[in-house]
Amino acid sequence: MESVDVAIIGGGIGGLTLALALQGTGVEARVYERVSRFGPVGAGIQIAPNASKLLYRLGLRERLEKAGVLPKAQIFSRWNDDSSLATTSLREVASTFGAPHVTIHRADLHQTLLDAIPQGVVETGAEIVKLDGQDGEPRLTFADGRQVKAQIVVGADGIHSVVRGAIAADLPRYSGQSVFRGLVPADRISNPRFLGNVNLWLGPDQHCGCYPISAGRTISFAATLPLERSGRESWNEPGEIGDLLDAYSGWTSDLLHVFEAADAVSVWALYDRAPLESFYSGRLALLGDAAHPMLPFLAQGANQAVEDAVVLATCLQRLGARENALIAYDAIRRARSSEIQATSLANNTRFHLPDGDEQRARDAAFGSAGLSGVGRDKQQWLYGYDAEDDAKGYLDHAEAR
Repeated sequence: MESVDVAIIGGGIGGLTLALALQGTGVEARVYERVSRFGPVGAGIQIAPNASKLLYRLGLRERLEKAGVLPKAQIFSRWNDDSSLATTSLREVASTFGAPHVTIHRADLHQTLLDAIPQGVVETGAEIVKLDGQDGEPRLTFADGRQVKAQIVVGADGIHSVVRGAIAADLPRYSGQSVFRGLVPADRISNPRFLGNVNLWLGPDQHCGCYPISAGRTISFAATLPLERSGRESWNEPGEIGDLLDAYSGWTSDLLHVFEAADAVSVWALYDRAPLESFYSGRLALLGDAAHPMLPFLAQGANQAVEDAVVLATCLQRLGARENALIAYDAIRRARSSEIQATSLANNTRFHLPDGDEQRARDAAFGSAGLSGVGRDKQQWLYGYDAEDDAKGYLDHAEAR
């Protein structure tokens, strides 16, 4: 039977970041991914300073900046008359928090991580059918009958995590919102505001974000609207551009022109899960969407997966592939990621207020709310945070006691 120190289940952003962060630490890690080959899944994502500083530290700065975009500003606007609610300089954000805000296609970030990991670390076509012995030495059984023993198993396998199923019995819950996503060649867009900025429009029941990716060659948009839905969450269910235009009828024409320039759209039904009481059980641990799936209304999902991965790697390097490392990881990560998860959920209401007194009060506050509208008092906590420094400080303090 094969054996490995750390078996990482899932080869997404969080799982690959963990595998990369463990290189050279003396902790042997292997990534097991269910799909037989990786494809260009998803659309644009935002890498905020709290994660970009960690990815840069892992040696990815040049590749990320080549594949992505460093936008000039984040602009919040009203849905119908395009009046400005707030503009935040993202260049100043980079100076303030020590790292830039990067917009990038998820597939480009994924490939950047994959290219940085030595061959043989990531195994595709490895579907788990059984997980045993989590209270002792975990054993994985794959669909082809092969078995692997691990000192630690990390579930980085998304919102429908197999590993989470061994820790908790909860199910994903539909938020009532879905997102129409599309990609538009930048040469189809003449309005310069779309070419160098993160733009967001807020309106009743809906909001939309739009920004450049792929070294500025593509504009990515994500338009939220309430839809009745049942069934599983999907990244890429085909949608109809006509349905999107109907739902956003009456919104600013600048945005509608972007929708009209798209060749196709996909629909992403938004699910999350209730916060967990622990991110580990025995020798099993969870990270990213497997631990804290969150709505994308703070643009922190991938960022939190990166933070998780760096903290867990730090704990495993210092304490070894044993349960004590998972205890420390849980103590460092759970409160912060749960608060960010709750803030993202609250924005499902805050961003979608009907026009009226409450909406006007929100809009007035946006002018001084800073990046993502989180409030000046919370920005340092969210974006100035250094997950690696926090982990090292926690472990130093624990060793000194």
